[in-house]
Amino acid sequence: MAEFDGPAYSARDAFEAAKAGEIILVDIRRPDEWSRTGIGQSAHPIDMRHTGFTAKLDALTGTRKDVPIALICARGVRSARLSIALTEAGYTRVINVPEGMLGSNAGPGWIETGLPVTPFDG
Repeated sequence: MAEFDGPAYSARDAFEAAKAGEIILVDIRRPDEWSRTGIGQSAHPIDMRHTGFTAKLDALTGTRKDVPIALICARGVRSARLSIALTEAGYTRVINVPEGMLGSNAGPGWIETGLPVTPFDG
């Protein structure tokens, strides 16, 4: 598993910070995953596999690489990998949400914590 040694937020902390406008929370899972669970409220769904991922991320950040961006996936593996890649690409304030939407060793996850979700209908 990829080890990201940068900042990490719990699902609840990521939700609260995104709701307050302190971070941009990006759900990097696939559309079929969004359809199954919904998207965390205040999160922006951008499939990390999409060729236009960076362009969509830049649209959210105004092309600034110093805007705080938190990444969430299902269980923290993909978000850790992408956190490393974005840091290597020059983004300076990347935050991982290692418990993800479904929970991991880092915590129960967004859904189990009871945080609000927005349905995704594709």
